Amino acid sequence: MPNALSDTMPDAFAQQVCIPCSGSLPPATAEEIAALHRHIPQWSLVKAEDINQLQRQYPFSNFQKALEFTNRVGAIAELAGHHPALLTEWGKVTVTWWTHAINGLHQNDFIMAAKTDEIAASKAVR
Repeated sequence: MPNALSDTMPDAFAQQVCIPCSGSLPPATAEEIAALHRHIPQWSLVKAEDINQLQRQYPFSNFQKALEFTNRVGAIAELAGHHPALLTEWGKVTVTWWTHAINGLHQNDFIMAAKTDEIAASKAVR
């Protein structure tokens, strides 16, 4: 993984593009995860079924706003060819990113988490 990403400014980090990831790439190391996590400090590092993942819950005032957010995240995921787990409930959405092909975290997950934060910060979904 390029080290240059870990030194990118947070707003510029979300502008990075996901690179195609096949199962032949190794998951991010603990050091890479720590460096990349600095860009998205509000995200939790979680482990589910022994797979490292990024997770964040976003609050909304109602189900409609939560659904709009879910759809916007789905749209950027489809464009990137990289898809999260999305749990949409009344007043909240839980987003979980990890790279299925490697059963772990890759820089793409951190980039997509930053893009998700940008969507949440936009007035369009609040």
